[in-house]
Amino acid sequence: MVKSLQLQADMTQEFGVCVFDVTLDCEDGAPIGGEVDQAKRVVALANAAQATPDLVARGLSRRVGARLHAVDHPSFASDVDIVVGGAAQALSYIMVPKVESLADVEMALAAIDATARSGPNDIQLPLHVLIESPASVHRAFDIAAHPRVESLSFGLMDFVSAHGGAIPHTAMGLRDIGDARSLDQFHHPLVVRAKLDIASACHASGKVPSHCVVTELRDEDGIERAARTAATAFGYTRMWSIHPGQIRPILRAFMPSRSELELAARIVEQAKSEEWAPISVNGKLHDRASFRYFWQVLERANQTGCELPESMRVFFPARNF
Repeated sequence: MVKSLQLQADMTQEFGVCVFDVTLDCEDGAPIGGEVDQAKRVVALANAAQATPDLVARGLSRRVGARLHAVDHPSFASDVDIVVGGAAQALSYIMVPKVESLADVEMALAAIDATARSGPNDIQLPLHVLIESPASVHRAFDIAAHPRVESLSFGLMDFVSAHGGAIPHTAMGLRDIGDARSLDQFHHPLVVRAKLDIASACHASGKVPSHCVVTELRDEDGIERAARTAATAFGYTRMWSIHPGQIRPILRAFMPSRSELELAARIVEQAKSEEWAPISVNGKLHDRASFRYFWQVLERANQTGCELPESMRVFFPARNF
């Protein structure tokens, strides 16, 4: 956790914007019997992250969240008391794993809100939800539609395990280039369907779909290839990393290409000069539907730390280029 926060600070300085979130983990990061100590550690780190003098001086904000235990776990209430009670103002969101239904979302929010309101300010923390079972995938549209849910993440390994051996272990990983037969996480039909359902549920409600991990820790080419597939073929706009070496390959995959960025800037600039009326660029019609698309290209470029064309920087005044 300390290394992740340091890397976030370094890359925020480098890019002039926070290009990835850090989720401090009270669930899998805690040894059995050490749950309280882990929660206290999360509080200390979250509070310290928001007091980074160099970033504060440059007006750069960071995004740090905390993953608690599932709502039916004995440590959930303790996590809420310690983490939300001690660091609500330093956190950007709370992540809850193993959510099975809308009732789990409501249960989590009731506990979180009751604790957050006991502080000096009324804070409503957004919820990030981990979808990790066939039943929760089935209910993903209802979960994503909740107004306090900001993002859905796919828990690949738990999803595969939940099938009791009916999905092979290869579906937790990536197949090699040239392997056209293995059923990996991008080719097993049940896993593919789950990924598409989650992404679709998020887009239906304007929420953020976050793609699952790649367990091949140091295969940078494989990680970048997987991230590009998640972004371009599956509709995901964020992706989990589980090792510092995975972050830059994921960022590269989610960045728009230079040619796409230049086209977006040209279209937005010309559309603005024409008061957003239909225009022709390279012999092709563009109207407000494509204006929205190319504006989103610019937003994605900004979020991933791309160097924006000079004419577009006025739209992102908070960015330190």
